[in-house]
Amino acid sequence: MSLLALARALAHTSFPQFLPCELRNSSVVDCDRRSLGSVPPFFEATPSALANVTTLLLRHNHINHLQPAHFVRLKGLQKLLLRWNCAPTILTVLRQSCHMVIEQGTFLVLHHLKELDLSGNSITFIPELPPSLTSLVISYTMILRLDSDTFSGLCGLRSLYMDGNCYYKNPCEREVEVVPRALENLHHLENLSLKYDNLTSVPQGLPASLRMLLISSNRIVSLSPQDFVGLPALQVLDVSRNCRRCDHAHNPCQECPPGFPKVHPDTFSHLGALEGLVLKDNSLSRLDPRWFRNLVNLTVLDLSENFLSEDITVTRAFQNLTKLKKLNLSFNYHKKVSFAYLHLAPSFQNLTALQVLDMSGIFFRSLTQATLQPLLGLPHFQKLLLPMNFISKADLGIFGLFHSLQFVDLSDNKVTGGSNAGRVNGALLEEEGASQDPLPTLGVNRAPEVIAETLLEEEGASQDHPLTSELFMPNCGPPNFTLDLSQNNLVTVQQEIFVNLSALKCLRLSSNSISQAVNGSQFSPLTNLWLLDLSHNKLDLYYSSSFTELPRLRALDLSYNSQSFKAHGIGHNLTFVSRLRSLRYLSLAHNQINTRISHSLSSPSLIALDFSGNELSRMWAEGDLYLRFFQNLRTLVRLDLSQNKLRSLPAQALDNLPKSLRLLWAKDNHITFFNWSSLSSLPHLEVLDLSRNLLGHTSSLATGRLPNGSRLHTLRLSRNSIRFIALGFFALATELKVVDLSGNALKTVVRGWFGGLGPSLKKLDIRANPLSCGCDATFLDFLLEIQRAVPGLSTEVVCGSPSPLSGKSIFLEDLHSCQDPVLACSCFALSLLGTLLTLALATLQRLFGWDLWYIFHLGLSWLPWRAWQKRKAPAQAYDYDAFVVFDKAQEAVADWVYNELRVRLEEAKGRGKGWLRFRLCLEDRDWLPGKSLIENLWDSVYKSRKTLFVLSPRRDPLLGQPVSGLLRATFHLAQQRLLEDKQDVVVLVILNRAVGRSRYVRLRQRLCRQTVLFWPHQPSGQDSFWAQLCTALATNNRSFYDRNFCRGP
Repeated sequence: MSLLALARALAHTSFPQFLPCELRNSSVVDCDRRSLGSVPPFFEATPSALANVTTLLLRHNHINHLQPAHFVRLKGLQKLLLRWNCAPTILTVLRQSCHMVIEQGTFLVLHHLKELDLSGNSITFIPELPPSLTSLVISYTMILRLDSDTFSGLCGLRSLYMDGNCYYKNPCEREVEVVPRALENLHHLENLSLKYDNLTSVPQGLPASLRMLLISSNRIVSLSPQDFVGLPALQVLDVSRNCRRCDHAHNPCQECPPGFPKVHPDTFSHLGALEGLVLKDNSLSRLDPRWFRNLVNLTVLDLSENFLSEDITVTRAFQNLTKLKKLNLSFNYHKKVSFAYLHLAPSFQNLTALQVLDMSGIFFRSLTQATLQPLLGLPHFQKLLLPMNFISKADLGIFGLFHSLQFVDLSDNKVTGGSNAGRVNGALLEEEGASQDPLPTLGVNRAPEVIAETLLEEEGASQDHPLTSELFMPNCGPPNFTLDLSQNNLVTVQQEIFVNLSALKCLRLSSNSISQAVNGSQFSPLTNLWLLDLSHNKLDLYYSSSFTELPRLRALDLSYNSQSFKAHGIGHNLTFVSRLRSLRYLSLAHNQINTRISHSLSSPSLIALDFSGNELSRMWAEGDLYLRFFQNLRTLVRLDLSQNKLRSLPAQALDNLPKSLRLLWAKDNHITFFNWSSLSSLPHLEVLDLSRNLLGHTSSLATGRLPNGSRLHTLRLSRNSIRFIALGFFALATELKVVDLSGNALKTVVRGWFGGLGPSLKKLDIRANPLSCGCDATFLDFLLEIQRAVPGLSTEVVCGSPSPLSGKSIFLEDLHSCQDPVLACSCFALSLLGTLLTLALATLQRLFGWDLWYIFHLGLSWLPWRAWQKRKAPAQAYDYDAFVVFDKAQEAVADWVYNELRVRLEEAKGRGKGWLRFRLCLEDRDWLPGKSLIENLWDSVYKSRKTLFVLSPRRDPLLGQPVSGLLRATFHLAQQRLLEDKQDVVVLVILNRAVGRSRYVRLRQRLCRQTVLFWPHQPSGQDSFWAQLCTALATNNRSFYDRNFCRGP
């Protein structure tokens, strides 16, 4: 009955049409990382669904054969991504050989195709492509030549990417050949990338429409004006990593030859529209002002990883770059040298549009006003990056002199405090590079590669360091003025450090060695500061006046300051929180806070508190002392209690949480029991996260249920080893929209858990559960009804049992393999009865076989139908007209039978029209394989009208004529048929008259002469022989008997 119910339910639901893939946004079919060996046919998809597909993702599979039939149904496909299916052998981890075959016309059936990605496949040529194509990616392939015929018909191509076809990971022992003017006919080509192709010169004859040219990571060591002639629209040019400095390389590197690179002064003179230029890692030691003379529109310039540490103090190359916004000078250090001082060349003051300057890794030890003097007057200057410079003394007050500065990164240096030396004694800075100390090699190797790959990309996330979710600590970004001093050597913080920084909004001091007890005076100059990050230090929270000098402080991060909290016997004062009237975000995470602290937290403004990584379990174990620890945070909205070693959330503790709470995290604890009815004490709670606990070890979900009237809309219970859930558990939480049950031990999903909430769910995550996909499974119909709310339903929701389906999609279950229990029991009973009967019959046959056979045939012979069968025998139909028997050991006889007798009788050749055709039974042709010889012989004799013996002596008849065993057995069966059925079926054909001396043959000639035929030696008598043989086969032998001797059988 359960199988019938499931079949009926599934009949009214719709399966995902694109299995084993997943349909997204009705137009994108995602088949990425599905271990596919071929393109799925999508037989279940309707024509309308196929017509809506515009994007097909087939990346990272094992497809090595493509043909037109794979895509002929996807008429509207516009984007096809096939990267990394059949990678070149050298690019595979296990060095597995693979060769991709693309049949002719495969992509021509896609008339609307615009984007095609074939990168990471072992193809050696570009296949035929539709004229509608606008973007082609053939990177990391084995294509080593481009000529004019390669792109014939692709007039609309706008982007071509062919990177990594010849480099150290994909070696080819030559360079990729781009035939001059090979791309000239691509009049709409705008983006061309030929990185990592072992090029030694810039390709010639590029189309004038080109706007972006990337030729980095090749071996181009010389540039001339002719290389970029005819590219008036070029906006981005990347020639980085062509003549490298290998002391800073992170991959195999070939040192730049002596005397190179050679860049002609007029190399870029024809590129008036250029906006981005990347000259990174080219061993440049000097900047020629003539390079940038005509680049009036240049906004991004990357000069990182060169040898320009000295040239940037005197260069005049920046005088005409009035539109430059981003300049990257990072890691231009002098090998094994750290400068005592550094000041920039006066030409930097001409960069009036400059917004971002990256000076990471130049290695100078003192930062003063003279260092940045040319930048002070820049009206739009916003971001200054100075990490990894080994700066030990820094005059931070100079940043207050900038009018528009928003972000300063001084992280990863050795700053120990402020320094005013530069302003007191400016003479010390007049001697450029006055002190140059050797830098240990370890320091050079410690520097990372670069802050960003190029300045052409937006620097979005790297310099701010959000330590936790923005729900609990906001991210301080523009336009807030931010100073990052993280990962330095600060031991104490004094207010003198922050002189002239009253405009500072965000200060990051994480990962220093600050171990002082802050008392409310250290940050007094920072009157506008609203975010302070002191995480990963050793602060001592002793004074109640801590941080009170910051009247506008809104976010305070004190996480990972556990050293003082771990000290036994020392008390800690958290009453300062109540005095911070503007504080909204506070992090006390990972401090191992347990006892000897203030009995409660109090704040009139706090909305988010991160208390994860502490020992709240010990605090709540101290009776009523800390049960009201959070009660006075009356405006608290978000609270994180994760990783607090909690075994339960006591009802009294939940009752004392702020009633304003909307979000509660209690992840990564050891909670085995939760009283769900206690949620009624948190009337505004909307999000509850109990992931990675031990709720499945008790019956808290099997017996309880969410309270009525709860405003909960998100409940996360992943990784709790949950096996059972009570019916109606979620039903009363009418506003529930998101339920996460992933990573548990559920074997089924029951509609009754949710009551009537199922259709209103926006997300039900049941991935990583060992679902039972047996014949009694009924969860599939429910999941299909809410399939839009179930993430990864097609591929990530898998079976856990039975074993043949373990780890496979739930849609691989075959309902036809399921059997009804009653039918299964009936079949078992019948098979058992048959087995017992077979064993009984075998035993009786062994013990009484002969007796039973004799009795059976004796009784059979007396039955009336047996006598009637004998009378009707002559009129019965036969399968064959004659069974031909001969000695196969005699090759001449066998040849005569197959090529003369068979042809004459079966095909009637040579006998004219009107002759009968006979059906002959031949051993080699008509005997059934698998039957015993005696069975085949018996059937052949009794199912043939006549038995035709073809006789010829083996050797000299005077020495005796042994007879073949088959001839002898056949003759005995023919004689038995004569005795039992009174039918004479023997016809003898004698090829050699020596056989005629046999007494049986002579007697047969006397009694029935027409059935003994001799093969004539004269060709003229053969027609008469065939006529006599046909008569003998077509006529009953009874009519041939000589009445003078016998009346016949």
